[in-house]
Formats: sequence, structure tokens, C-alpha cells
Amino acid sequence: QVHLLESGGGSAQPGGSLRLSCVVSGYTPDFYTLGWFRQAPGKELEGVAAICSEGTTLYGDSVQGRFTISLDIASSTLTLQMDSLKFEDTAMYYCGSSNPPVTLRSPDYGYWGQGVQVTVSA
Repeated sequence: QVHLLESGGGSAQPGGSLRLSCVVSGYTPDFYTLGWFRQAPGKELEGVAAICSEGTTLYGDSVQGRFTISLDIASSTLTLQMDSLKFEDTAMYYCGSSNPPVTLRSPDYGYWGQGVQVTVSA
């Protein structure tokens, strides 16, 4: 059983920044993938960024160059630094756990956190 607990989020203006964190606990295999997904009202779940325990990262096209995913293995903390925020980044953000290789396919993720809200408004 893997437990994921997100924190951070909140509100920001366009062009601003926010940081999300996700602490992973429970069973952690030697090799794994962690990812961030988001879902806006009325829209499907979208893969934002993912990283595997070996360091390989993958970003969704809509956030490439603006968001940065990182993993602190020592503290089992996944972080998403979100810069240059846009209105369309408004969504509920979830972290999830999967197996390698790195992927942004949500069906590949077996465990999820409860989500945090990110709102970008003027």
C-alpha cells in the first residue's frame, strides 16, 4: 500500500508561481514512477509531469518549460514547481504512484493522493 499526501497549491495571479508537494509513504519499491496530474471542471484528467526514481522526467506539452518536477528520495517528497502560471492551469492537482518507465498515462497509476486545488485568477 502506498500513501500519497499533497500539500501546497492555493491561488496565484497569471505569471505567478506556486509549489506543490507530495509526501510518499508506505511500500516503496526500489524503482518507481511518481507523477502529477490535474483535472479542471468538465475536463478529463491530464498528465502534467512525471519522474522516475532514476531521475528521468516527462512533461505534458501544456506545461513544458514552465513547470519543474523533482524528487527528494531521502524525504520521499515529490515537488512540482509551477512558474509562469496561466488561467488554464486552474485545476485540482493530484499526485500518483506508478511503476517504471516514466509515464503520463493515468491508467498506469495505481495509487493517488486526495488532491489540492490550484486557482489562477487576476
